[in-house]
Amino acid sequence: MPFSLLSVFYLDYPALSFPQRWVESAIPYGQLKKCIKKVTKELNELGLDRDVLSQLASSQKDSSDSSSLPSGDLGFRYNLDEDTTDSRHLRPRLTVFVHLSEGVAVDAYLTPATRRFLEKIASKAPADRDSLPDSGHAGTGPPSTAANSCVPAEPLPSPDPGSAAELARPSSVQRVEVPLVFDGEFFNILQTDVSNLDSLQEEEQRRLQGEVRNLGREVTKITAPSKGRKSRRDLEKWREIFELYLDARVFFSTRENDHGARTGGQALEQLKWFQDQVLQRNILQGFRLEASRQAFKFDKRTSLGAAKTFPIVVHSDRLLAGSIAKDICAQMSSELVSVVPQLDDYLCPVCFAVAYWPLRLDCQHVFCSRCLVKMARKGERYCPLCRADVVMEAGLDHFDSDRAAFLRKYFPHEVKEKVRANELERNREIFGPDYVEKPCCIM
Repeated sequence: MPFSLLSVFYLDYPALSFPQRWVESAIPYGQLKKCIKKVTKELNELGLDRDVLSQLASSQKDSSDSSSLPSGDLGFRYNLDEDTTDSRHLRPRLTVFVHLSEGVAVDAYLTPATRRFLEKIASKAPADRDSLPDSGHAGTGPPSTAANSCVPAEPLPSPDPGSAAELARPSSVQRVEVPLVFDGEFFNILQTDVSNLDSLQEEEQRRLQGEVRNLGREVTKITAPSKGRKSRRDLEKWREIFELYLDARVFFSTRENDHGARTGGQALEQLKWFQDQVLQRNILQGFRLEASRQAFKFDKRTSLGAAKTFPIVVHSDRLLAGSIAKDICAQMSSELVSVVPQLDDYLCPVCFAVAYWPLRLDCQHVFCSRCLVKMARKGERYCPLCRADVVMEAGLDHFDSDRAAFLRKYFPHEVKEKVRANELERNREIFGPDYVEKPCCIM
C-alpha cells in the first residue's frame, strides 16, 4: 500500500498564503489519512495485518511480471490497473497466492485468522466463478462481490524429485483476490484531486504566459534606444534587473555545486533574494520614465505565479501534465529576458570586453578587431573556439556592420570604453609603453 504518497502531496498552505481556490483544489491530507486508517483496519479484520504482509513480501522473490506467479515461495501482489469502464479511475487489486491442500491453507506464514478467511473466499470461487457480474470499480461494492473474483492459478513447476521443497510443497496453488473497499476510495480521492490540480495548472500557466507576453511588450516599448537619453538610462536599469534574475537561477541552476532543478522551497528563497537585491540597489528609484515605474511588476508577477504554482507541481511530474516551471522559465527567457540584450552575449571570447569592431570569421565566430590583429601578428592561424584555419584570412570583408550598429545602439557606454582602450593600446605601441593619454590643452 503506497502510504508514502501522503508525504509527497503535503503542503503548508498558511505559510505561503495560497489563494483560497488553490487551497480548495489541493489534495486533502486529512481525508487521505482517514482512508489509510480505514484500509489498515480493514486489513487487520481480514487477518492481513502489517506483519503478515511483510512476511509474505519477504518470502517471495522479485518478479518484473506482475501477472505471473512468483517463483519459489508464494506471497501477494498489489496492482493498480486502469478501470475498464472508466480510464480516469484506478482499480486497485490485492491478490494473495496461497497453498491449498484439500481446501485447507497450509502456508506457514499465515495466521489462523488469515487461513480461515482465505479458505472461506477460496471455497466460494469455483461455484460462483461463471456467474460473476462485471464489476466496474474495485472497492465500490460489498465485500462478497469482490470475494467472488478469486480464481485458481496454474500449478507451479515442480522442483527436482526427492528435494525437501518437493516434499513440503502442497499439491495446488490458488490465487485469491482479497476484497477491499477503502483502498479504492483512497485512490479515487487521490486521482480526482490530481486531475483538478492538472486543470488548475493549465489555467494558471495560460495566465502566467499572458502576463509574461504583456510585460515583454511593455519593456520592449520602454527600452527602445531611439526614444532618447531617458530611455537609454532605463534600458541600463532593466538590464541590471534581468542580470539579477539570471543570477538568482530561480527554477534551475547550472552551477557545479547546486546544479539541477530547484525544489519549491528553494525557488521561493531565490525569488526573495532577487526581490531583496532589486530593493537594496534602488533600481526602481533610478527609472527616468514613468512607464518604467508602472511596468516594474516583474518580482510581484514572478512571485505570484512561480513561487506558488511551483510547489504544487514540483512533486507530481508523473501524474500532472508537464512542468509549469520549465514552461514559464523557457518563455521568460525567450520573450522577456531576450527583450533587453545582455552584455555577456556580445563579449569577445579573447579579451572578454564588448566585441567592437566585430569581425565574423568564416567559421561564424565573432571577435573584436584588436584581438584578431594581435593573433595575426603572432602567427596564430586557428580560431580559438573551433580551431579552424581562418584567422589569417580575416579582412574588411569580414566586418559585421549590422552587429556594430546594434552594439552602438544598445551598449553605447561599453562601446566607447572599448574604442578608448583600443586607441590607448595602439598609441602605446607607437609611442612606447610610457605613453599616457592626456586631455587636449589650448595654450
